[in-house]
Amino acid sequence: MTGDGIERRLAAIMSADVAGYSRLMGKDEAGTLAALKALRREVFAPQVAAHNGRIVKLMGDGALVEFPSIVNAVNCAIAVQRALAERASGEQIKLRIGINLGDIIIEGSDIYGDGVNVAARIQEVAEPGSIALSGSTYDQVAGKVEATFADGGEHELKNITKPVRVWHWSDDVVAGTSIAEPLPLPDKPSIAVLPFTNMSGDPEQEYFSDGITEDIITELSRFNEFAVIARNSTFHYKGQSPKIKDVGRELGVKYVVEGGVRRAADRVRVTAQLIDTETNSHIWADRYDRQLVEIFAIQDEITEAIVARVADKVRGAATTLSRSRPNQSVTAYDLVLQSRPYRTNITRSGSEQAAKLLMQAIALDPDFALAHASLAFVRVGEVEEGWANNPDAALADAMASAKHAVRLDDSDGYAHASLAYVHYTFRNFDRAVHEARTALSLNPNHVNIIMTAGWISVAAGEPEVGIEHIQRARRLNPYMGGFDLWTLGFAYFLAKRYEEAIDAFSQVTDPPASLYRELAAAYAYLGRDTNARSNMNIYLDRAKNEMNPFPGEDPQAWRRYLERAYAFRRKEDLEHMIEGARMAGLPL
Repeated sequence: MTGDGIERRLAAIMSADVAGYSRLMGKDEAGTLAALKALRREVFAPQVAAHNGRIVKLMGDGALVEFPSIVNAVNCAIAVQRALAERASGEQIKLRIGINLGDIIIEGSDIYGDGVNVAARIQEVAEPGSIALSGSTYDQVAGKVEATFADGGEHELKNITKPVRVWHWSDDVVAGTSIAEPLPLPDKPSIAVLPFTNMSGDPEQEYFSDGITEDIITELSRFNEFAVIARNSTFHYKGQSPKIKDVGRELGVKYVVEGGVRRAADRVRVTAQLIDTETNSHIWADRYDRQLVEIFAIQDEITEAIVARVADKVRGAATTLSRSRPNQSVTAYDLVLQSRPYRTNITRSGSEQAAKLLMQAIALDPDFALAHASLAFVRVGEVEEGWANNPDAALADAMASAKHAVRLDDSDGYAHASLAYVHYTFRNFDRAVHEARTALSLNPNHVNIIMTAGWISVAAGEPEVGIEHIQRARRLNPYMGGFDLWTLGFAYFLAKRYEEAIDAFSQVTDPPASLYRELAAAYAYLGRDTNARSNMNIYLDRAKNEMNPFPGEDPQAWRRYLERAYAFRRKEDLEHMIEGARMAGLPL
């Protein structure tokens, strides 16, 4: 008892809560409650008792525990986390645990004070399945417990007066590491997603803003071409307003995503922006307003929209940066980035330049899966557009490149998408569909993968399924620039929805020559002969300069070319296109 009549003592405090509890409850309330009760009964309470701790109180998904020994507190936390990891199955419950050694106030069976508050705040920056220690805790247990900790640096925690140094434990921590040291930028674009701010004024809505943040991190991590910082590092900034340049230096990232969530009545508004940490310039920003009908469906919808736009903008910014670097500092990744605009402008010269850059990238780094996958797409395009001097050799090169990309990184959805597209070109439709589905399962928000799956559905005889894929890709990224509309137009054409096909074709910017052939065929089926002939003439004028060899007036040569260019499962789809081209004036 102190002179002020308040009972105080020094104690070790453990604060624990279930990561993503509200989301788990939304998916399976009864199952989550049962699992939480089993966790407390079979793991948490026995370990606390075994380490001489006292459970002060249980708070829904959280717990507050007092220990007379700080060593016992840390050993207990490690034992709990390891026991939970061994039980992992299905929708596993994971705990975040924070531990602090500090002064507490005793009131009956409850405890209060800064010692408790610090434990609760550092628990918030712990990764699911891991432990965060205050500096005072680490000082007392270093060398006394068989565990390795990483220095997380000092943090300004919400409602805590002075900065607190935080140390992290998990079974993956490597001795001697420090996540507080300034880190160099990796060769590929690096991204950190800061905790989205809960702007609702209601602490009960915190789980929703945290859920948006965690989902964006998870989905961005599916893009193998980016380095995405894990949640435990970015959530150190929760409740703070850090300078973006400081975040870039501390986490070693070029780009930061930040945003806010506001819920009011039956609506939710999410804002997001992408910032360059070196220049502090805003690359992209957007706002999403939705009716709050089903909260987790809305969370998923907004997440995938943000992820797709961030990925697209990062690629664009990184491409611009790579093209400005001195030749002596260019990496394999820079060369792949530089090839992107040449790959997407669909001209013979652009294709040749893209292939040149990609082969240089492979020479620099033969194990770079993205370079091999990108080259596979380029080689197929050479055949489809009639640019390949030796089509059989180009397709063989495409197959070898795509297979090698998958061997190098079987977890890369883009590599599987390239293999899917090459199999489609070889008329291996079952394999093409299988690889496309694998690619989508690995990264369902990669717009190029969605587009590839859409086209393969069209070629496999399911144009309506293809239309659904392509329309979803366009919702995720409305600014693709034309290829999406070209593909959508072709899907409409095979579905015999000619007016919609013409509308889509007509919106394509910088159309390739073959689009005019397809547009002419759509007009022909509608009986609009003047439009059909004029578009076919545009196609033939361009084809004379771009095709090698140009079939001229040889009907058999044209048919052989079209049979190679259009790989369709159903013979009637090929004949449908050939007949439309014939009616429009192609010499067939």
